[in-house]
Amino acid sequence: MEVKRVIAICQSGGEFFTEKDGTLSYRGKDAHAIDIDDQMKFDEFKLEVTEMFGCGYNNMVIKYFLPGNKKTLITVSNDKDLQRMIKFHGDFATIDIYVMEEVAPPDVSNMPPSRSSRTTLSETVVPVDASLDVVDFVGDTTQPDIPLDASLDVVDGASPIDAHIDIPTEISPIFPLVGPSGEKHAKGAHQWQNAITGVGQRFSSVHEFRESLRKYAIAHQFAFRYKKNDSHRVTVKCKAEGCPWRIHASRLSTTQLICIKKMNPTHSCEGAVATTGHQATRSWVASIIKEKLKYMPNYKPKDIVNDIKQEYGIQLNYFQAWRGKEIAKEQLQGSYKEAYNQLPFFCDRIMETNPGSLATFTTKEDSSFHRLFVAFHASLYGFQQGCRPLLFLDSIPLKSKYQGTLLAATAADGDDGVFPVAFTVVDAETDDNWHWFLLQLKSALSISCPVTFVADRQKGLKESIAEIFKDSYHGYCLRYLTEQLIRDLKGQFSHEVKRLMIEDFYGAAYAHRPENFQSCLESIKSISLEAYNWIIQSEPQKWANSFFQGARYNHMTSTFGELFYSWASDAHELPITQMVDVIRGKIMELIYTRREGSNEWLTRLTPTMEEKLEKETQNIGNLQVLLSTGSRFEVHGDTTEVVDVDRWDCSCRGWQITGLPCCHAIAVIRCMGRSPYDYCSRYFTTESYRLTYSEPIYPVPNVDMPVTKASSQVLVTVTPPPTRRPPGRPTTKKYGSQDMAKRQLQCSRCKGLGHNKSTCKE
Repeated sequence: MEVKRVIAICQSGGEFFTEKDGTLSYRGKDAHAIDIDDQMKFDEFKLEVTEMFGCGYNNMVIKYFLPGNKKTLITVSNDKDLQRMIKFHGDFATIDIYVMEEVAPPDVSNMPPSRSSRTTLSETVVPVDASLDVVDFVGDTTQPDIPLDASLDVVDGASPIDAHIDIPTEISPIFPLVGPSGEKHAKGAHQWQNAITGVGQRFSSVHEFRESLRKYAIAHQFAFRYKKNDSHRVTVKCKAEGCPWRIHASRLSTTQLICIKKMNPTHSCEGAVATTGHQATRSWVASIIKEKLKYMPNYKPKDIVNDIKQEYGIQLNYFQAWRGKEIAKEQLQGSYKEAYNQLPFFCDRIMETNPGSLATFTTKEDSSFHRLFVAFHASLYGFQQGCRPLLFLDSIPLKSKYQGTLLAATAADGDDGVFPVAFTVVDAETDDNWHWFLLQLKSALSISCPVTFVADRQKGLKESIAEIFKDSYHGYCLRYLTEQLIRDLKGQFSHEVKRLMIEDFYGAAYAHRPENFQSCLESIKSISLEAYNWIIQSEPQKWANSFFQGARYNHMTSTFGELFYSWASDAHELPITQMVDVIRGKIMELIYTRREGSNEWLTRLTPTMEEKLEKETQNIGNLQVLLSTGSRFEVHGDTTEVVDVDRWDCSCRGWQITGLPCCHAIAVIRCMGRSPYDYCSRYFTTESYRLTYSEPIYPVPNVDMPVTKASSQVLVTVTPPPTRRPPGRPTTKKYGSQDMAKRQLQCSRCKGLGHNKSTCKE
């Protein structure tokens, strides 16, 4: 196994500064480089850093940023942390590591583990001028701010013990947490015990102070409530009745800094031994799980509840965890709402970076999102140059915040692989939206030959296909027909009987000849006359091989594009622009992978078609060929068939339906001294396959950039659709199942349907 190596740039003696965009920058003094690998132990690494900087081994803290994230520092504390750090930076040559010294907390080992303990905490409070005593404001919590003395400003680099302040001797200690779970949750909250140090501590904003206060309360397991809370001052008291714990912070004049000006750190209450989620706001939960969610997108709310209980001793409810996850997702992925407003810019960028593509959208009268159509040039070119004129139309519901539906047109490449052609995101699956999608598809495709569509006959598709693609053929999707047949049957049929009817229904659809079709229908008729009549009235010429006029190549269902729909399912919870870009990336990868793979093929046909031709060739052993007239031949075997070589026609209809010579045709072609390859559809050749994947899809950079003046649709404002995700678990659309009938209850006593033995009236 190859060892991962990386150079660690270790920095120490500096400080972190918060930039305007919220990222952290480090301005340090010393920097040294160490060569590390994933075999190195944490103790070895820590010892080497200790010798390098001459710092204390036990008080050393090692941190780093995840790639692409300059806002959150990650701590390295054991071998697994070190290995993860190297793994996360596997694509980089160097890692920036920050070495800091942690101030040890006061020794409280001899103190009883009680919230009402008393001790001195003078060394943990940032020193200020002696004129500012810590005030026990039991009673008046609205007294005016005490003016700050000039000596409050601590000069950079000055030692905290150079100043002096009088502090009450009886205040609550800071000690390692021991909750009902023992020490388990201490490891997560212990780092926040000194988030609030005392009077004189400064924060860059009110928000930073509130977040620090919340972490401090979680670490010390007590709840608080606000007495005052605005943009320039915050006054907070312990939630327990009669507890004197108080803190007041306000803005330093002429600055945006927030400074703690009064604090009574004494608790007379016992706190909340089993801390509830009262102080754990949604934003706090989001900040805790955000980094983990980045690498675990399927992080479940129930797991969030368990992890935060174990790590921080806080009991969340399911909704708090779910809302926290939603906020974290939006912080990582961007705003769902803003993504809709980026559509004008996004469509322009698609057509700019991929010339020949079509990306367009429409809005409703209230500017809310209606429809988005995307067809990349590489997909359009590949379909027109190398694919059969065969398109599959289907849809999948989206489970994003604003729901919607994805409509798609996919094709079959020469190896019977899924090839995405175009797709549309709409607010709802309606007849009008399908009509609009087909209009855009027609304008994007410049194809002269008739196209065969495999699609449902509902949703207005029957009328829209005939109107927009006038010379086309519409083959009904067999799966949707089966679902409708089962729904429309009024009789009580057992699961086994329904299964037999469905098998015969599929047999009738795949039958090459009318007599075989009729045989399957007679079998259904013996079971149910109602089912037989339903099938006769369902326009068999639109779905049965023996009557269908178009070229469907034995593809009977519109769910052929299941691979494409799985991509959409994986990205459906992303904002709309990011979802489309994920799909674009998947198509780009598909085109590249298949193009490179086909370069190794040495056969004239694609591998799948070579295998099918070989199977047909193996069946010619007992066939006898007799010359009839001209190009027509008579072939004797189990049956007698007539083959017309010039017309690529056989009376068994296998050649016409599949596009590959049947065994009868191959026997004739061999007798003529010709090659069967010359009588295969050109769409199955390796050459056509390579044409399908010859054009690349290019990246679309800056997907989340705002609309600029250069955009052709700069004045268009797009808001989210009014639909919102309903409560409860979303339904799942399943593909590929031929047996769509649900099992009915059958009584084991009377053999009747619709009830069981316990409710049987007999």
